[in-house]
Amino acid sequence: MPAETVLSSALSTADLETIGSPQLWTITVAGLLLLLAVDFAVTRRPHEVRMREAVGWSIFYLALPLIFGVYVWGAFGSGVATEFFTGYVVEKSLSVDNLFVFMLLLSAFAVPAALAQRVLLYGIVGALVLRAIFIALGAAVLQSGTWAFLLFGGILIITAWKILKDALSGEDQKVDISAMRSVRLLRRFMPVTDDYHGSRLTVRHNGRRALTPLALAIVAVFATDIVFAVDSVPAVYGVTEDPFIVFATNAFALLGLRALYFVLMGVLTKLRHLNHGLSLILAFIGIKLVLHWAHGIWTWIPEIPTLASLGFIIAVLLTVTITSVHANRRDAKPTSPPAEREFSPAERETRSRPTP
Repeated sequence: MPAETVLSSALSTADLETIGSPQLWTITVAGLLLLLAVDFAVTRRPHEVRMREAVGWSIFYLALPLIFGVYVWGAFGSGVATEFFTGYVVEKSLSVDNLFVFMLLLSAFAVPAALAQRVLLYGIVGALVLRAIFIALGAAVLQSGTWAFLLFGGILIITAWKILKDALSGEDQKVDISAMRSVRLLRRFMPVTDDYHGSRLTVRHNGRRALTPLALAIVAVFATDIVFAVDSVPAVYGVTEDPFIVFATNAFALLGLRALYFVLMGVLTKLRHLNHGLSLILAFIGIKLVLHWAHGIWTWIPEIPTLASLGFIIAVLLTVTITSVHANRRDAKPTSPPAEREFSPAERETRSRPTP
C-alpha cells in the first residue's frame, strides 16, 4: 500500500492540524518514488562504491532537506520549519546508529562489497513502508486522546535507558544471525545456497527453488527496520504532531543512507559515544512529551519549546563527537618506555669495576 494512501486514510478519520494538503502529499510521494527509482537504476549493475561517488550522492541528499526546509519556512512560517529541521536532525542521528547495525549485518552475512548498496537500498524501501504505517498508526493514536503523549514519552524513556545501559556495559555490539527468528523461519521453509549469485534473490539449486544469502541479508535488514521504527516515529512525534512533517523528516533522513554508509563506513566504529548521546536525546524528547501531556492537564507545568529542543540535540551531538575524537586520540598515543635512571659518578665508577 503506498505511503500516501496509508497516511491519507489516517488523516481522513481525524481532524489533524497538518500542512499536508493532497497536492503536497502527491508531489512529495511522487518525488520520493522518483528518487528511489534513480537509486535502483544506479545500483542495477553491482559495483564497489568509491568515496567520490558516495560523497557526491551524500551532498545531494543533504541538500534536499535544506531546500525543502527553506520552502516550508517561506510557505508556512518559521515555526513549522523549525519543527521540520529539528525532526530531521533527530531522525538523521538515529539513522547513523542504524547504519552501524547494517554494517554488522553486512559483515555477518559476508555480503560482497559490490552488493552492499543493493542490500541497503532494499532496507531503505522497507524502512519507508514501515515508517509510513507507524506514522499513520501514531496519528490515529494521538487523536484518541492526550494519553498518547504519555505513552510515546514512556516508550522513548525506556528505550533511552536500554541504549544507555548497553553503552555503559562496554561490550561490543554483535549480530547473531542464527538467532534471528526471521532468518530461521526462512531456512525452515526454503533451502539456502552457500554462495552469492550476483544480485539474484532466488536460484534453481538441485532441482528446487532456493534462496541466496542475499535474500537472507535483506530479510534481516527488514527485521531490524521494525525495531528502529518503534523508537524513531515516537521521537519525531515528540517534536511535531503534524503527520506530514513526521513523514517528510523520516523520508529525507532515510533516502541518503545508502551513500552515507560508504562515507561513514570507516568512521562509525570510532563514534564510541554516539549511543550515549542518542540515549540522552531520546530521554529528552520523552520528557518533552510527558511535560506536553501534563501541561494539557495542569497548565502551570511548562513545556519545552521546539527551538530549545533543536539546540539541545545539536549540542549533544557535537559533544559526543568531540568526546569520541578525544578518546580515540588518547587511546592512539603510544605508551612511552620508562626512562633510564641517571647514575651518579660514584655509582658509575662502582658499576664499571670488574667483578673479582
